Amino acid sequence: MIPAGAGADLAKALAETGMMVGISMAAALLLGLPLGVLLLLTRPGRLMGNAAAHHAAGLAVNLVRSLPFVILLILILPLARLVAGTGTGPLAAAVPLAIASVAFYARLVENALAEVPGSLLEAAQVLGAGNGAILLKVMLPDALPALLRGFTVTAISLIGYSAMAGVVGGGGLGFLAVNYGYYRYETGVLALAVLAMLALVQAVQLGGDWAAGRVERKRGIAQ
Repeated sequence: MIPAGAGADLAKALAETGMMVGISMAAALLLGLPLGVLLLLTRPGRLMGNAAAHHAAGLAVNLVRSLPFVILLILILPLARLVAGTGTGPLAAAVPLAIASVAFYARLVENALAEVPGSLLEAAQVLGAGNGAILLKVMLPDALPALLRGFTVTAISLIGYSAMAGVVGGGGLGFLAVNYGYYRYETGVLALAVLAMLALVQAVQLGGDWAAGRVERKRGIAQ
């Protein structure tokens, strides 16, 4: 049985989850994408080969990725309080989520760019293209479908992370599921929260697949 007012709580939880994931995905795009480009370009033998810079950036990314998200939540709590003015709620939870998203997406960007055929890069260099032109006109367009799929994977992972953030007071669907389903034994609300999360994941996956497929189809027509 679903208690009265659960619909409003569900709508609020969805909005909070959307806020957390949206802020984190913006951070992934604005910071994770250039960080992934840096990781690739500074690899020894690449366009801007610099072993020291590559290892430093890689170490920072690996440190964040190696921490379980619950531990990261606790460690970043002082920063979350500084940024959001509070240690609880969706805005506070968005801080560790954003940090996790940047590290996660940066590795996916690096791997996607690494798959660009070397023959394309060599052809661009023969034609006299500089490093900036090679990156913007060859590497990123060629890797765009993989970048979109990586962005989708990151978004879905963040939806799961946001549920964990809800368990420790971050709000969202995770908080709703625990508050009603665990503490109050309201299995109907728990089921609604789970279904909402499943629907959200499916929508993100379908949207990401559609966008990546559209880019691939346009490329095929152009070729």
